[in-house]
Amino acid sequence: MSQTRCREPGDPQQTTFVATDGAAYDLQMGRWSRRLAEPFLDFAAPGAQARVLDLGCGTGSLAQALVARAPGIRVVGVDPSGAYVSHARRKLRDPRIAFEVADARDLPFPDADFDAVLALLVLPFVPDTAAALAQMRRVARPGAVVAAASWDSRGGYVAQRIFLDTAAMLDDDAAALRARNCTRPTMRPGELAVAWRAAGLHDVREATLSIRMEFADFDDYWAPYLGRQGPAADYVAGLDSAARARLREHVRRAYLDGEADGPRSYAATAWAVRGLA
Repeated sequence: MSQTRCREPGDPQQTTFVATDGAAYDLQMGRWSRRLAEPFLDFAAPGAQARVLDLGCGTGSLAQALVARAPGIRVVGVDPSGAYVSHARRKLRDPRIAFEVADARDLPFPDADFDAVLALLVLPFVPDTAAALAQMRRVARPGAVVAAASWDSRGGYVAQRIFLDTAAMLDDDAAALRARNCTRPTMRPGELAVAWRAAGLHDVREATLSIRMEFADFDDYWAPYLGRQGPAADYVAGLDSAARARLREHVRRAYLDGEADGPRSYAATAWAVRGLA
């Protein structure tokens, strides 16, 4: 199985996101990517006949939403994880969609090849955001839409803050994980727009996009942290059994929050930006 391990910015690896299992990723983030894809596409407005690059396609949530909206759209999804690309190919057998393994910092496409270039929830995990954005602009034709969204991890991602804040009170390594998560590129107010303007994009517009994250019960909430996908689950995987059980119990208490176990619904907000090449 292809494996891309978690690295810090500046590492030669293609991503700082642990990406080894497409099914586990769908449980951890794919279900929320599908939900966020709708307001993101409303905002990005790539066009009904566009040839679209889906940068950091993961398991294909955005690509699926794109072709469902407009029969004339064609999508090329790229991701550094071979496991995710293989999963997406199995899941979405649509002739309008192609998936490839590629590095966001070195895209294998000619200049001005796409009518729209979209990046949903990926830029915070690219080791060199400026290099990725330069590639996004390079492959976009003049006047093409270039758009992205990143979670507001510090102030708008309640479900994850429950986990990170609880873990940080128990372990210094988790506190460091929380600090990294809250300061990743493009996850703070205004950072996407600054990056877009620095890359020479014009007509830059910003927005905040909000969805709800619903969980059936605590087990549904906790299961993604056992799937080893992404930094938080990678942290859990590195704990011994006693530390993992202790963390689970404290996170469970935070999830219950004065009521019996059962459904919970949390707000999740993403920063979004749109510009023209």
